[in-house]
Amino acid sequence: MKLIVKVFPEITIKSPPVRKHFIRQLAKNIRSVLRDLDPQLLVTGVWDNLEVQTTLSEPKVLREMIERLSCTPGITHFLQVDEYPLGDFDDVLAKCKLHFADLLPGKIFAVRCKRAGKHSFSSMDIERYVGSQLRLQCAAAGISLKSPDVEVRMEIRDQRLFVIHHQHEGLGGYPLGSLEQTLVLMSGGFDSTVAAYQMMRRGLVTHFCFFNLGGRAHELGVMEVAHYLWQKFGSSQRVLFISVPFEEVLGEILGKVDNSQMGVILKRMMLRASTRMAERLQINALVTGEAISQVSSQTLPNLSVIDSATDMLVLRPLIASHKQDIIDTATRIGTAEFAKHMPEYCGVISVNPTTKAKPERIVYEESQFDMAILERALERATLLPIDKVIDELGKDVQVEEISEALPGHVIIDIRHPDSAEDQPLALPGIDVQTLPFYALNSRFKELDATRQYLLYCDKGVMSRLHAHHLLSEGHANVRVYRPT
Repeated sequence: MKLIVKVFPEITIKSPPVRKHFIRQLAKNIRSVLRDLDPQLLVTGVWDNLEVQTTLSEPKVLREMIERLSCTPGITHFLQVDEYPLGDFDDVLAKCKLHFADLLPGKIFAVRCKRAGKHSFSSMDIERYVGSQLRLQCAAAGISLKSPDVEVRMEIRDQRLFVIHHQHEGLGGYPLGSLEQTLVLMSGGFDSTVAAYQMMRRGLVTHFCFFNLGGRAHELGVMEVAHYLWQKFGSSQRVLFISVPFEEVLGEILGKVDNSQMGVILKRMMLRASTRMAERLQINALVTGEAISQVSSQTLPNLSVIDSATDMLVLRPLIASHKQDIIDTATRIGTAEFAKHMPEYCGVISVNPTTKAKPERIVYEESQFDMAILERALERATLLPIDKVIDELGKDVQVEEISEALPGHVIIDIRHPDSAEDQPLALPGIDVQTLPFYALNSRFKELDATRQYLLYCDKGVMSRLHAHHLLSEGHANVRVYRPT
């Protein structure tokens, strides 16, 4: 399979040195994203197009390559092509017939040709010749440049002919690694996951920072969705997942701060802590999922007071977004199901939260706060590479594993729905149910408590983690299924 990658249009208006830098970074990212599928993958090109070629032919692998490229920032679209040496007009016609003759009988069609290099003919010359001959030789109904049923597309670049089979859309944006780094404050809900995606799509390397307000299930859920976002849109770069234990900070706020000011001050403490982390890691900006007036702490006066807690740039990519638009984006990128089932710990619920925080009042309230508690939280923060986070969590988790399921057992396949659909788990005589890991914590209590459940995933890590959590929640009927 050969692909021609078209870069994001904004890259093409950059100065030559910047443009070359972006193209080289994109080529590097493509190799990184596809290396595990094809170690011999060939990526060439340095100016306006990249050519990606693999000798592999297994349909499942090729589909996975296309899926990964469509989620790689910096690509506006890519073309699936067959390449031939450029011959005369009759040779070009023969190559087009080879691929399109069966599609043209009775159809309205158009021929599109893009050309680069020095030739004795124009793009229009070859379009006219190939179009007229295809109409005569392939029983086509006619030609329409405005609304064809079939498009015969080709590119001629110097002495090479590319016949185009399909155009796959990409994310656009700049290549990851060509711009600065950001630190996203992640709660795992709709807003923060979409904000992180928007930054990654624009080409900014995005690290994740989670403030744990007391829920182990919430921390695990945020780790899972952060790992999903990185794996789908940002796996060409190594980034960190930072978890800051904020239970003691929350307790200090609950005990020392007036009820109406709690939400604003909690946000200010999070900005202070994330600023310290960003400075430590030489990260340039913070990112939040806040939108104007979506909740009480997100009014313009409150956001202004919250921002005054840091001198670092705070980016809010969703600031003017409507909630339904955010949910629709989360659905499209695959984080909505995570968000719907995200366990949350909501420890600051003001009865009458302020919508117009006053700087002097906030200063007074924070004067009651023991800042040593914030320092302790930062000292106890954990930093893990995002690609290792799930494995690291699972290292010391001890849960009983079963290698052979018996009649009466119920196996719960907790893999992502895509994996469960591609490689379904089927065991004769055994009840196998699918319940994705992101929905397991919220829906397990709906299952029959008298049955014995075995959790299953590919590597056994996620199943151990979730079994451990369910056991700690008092569900004694959970073990892990690990076939030998």
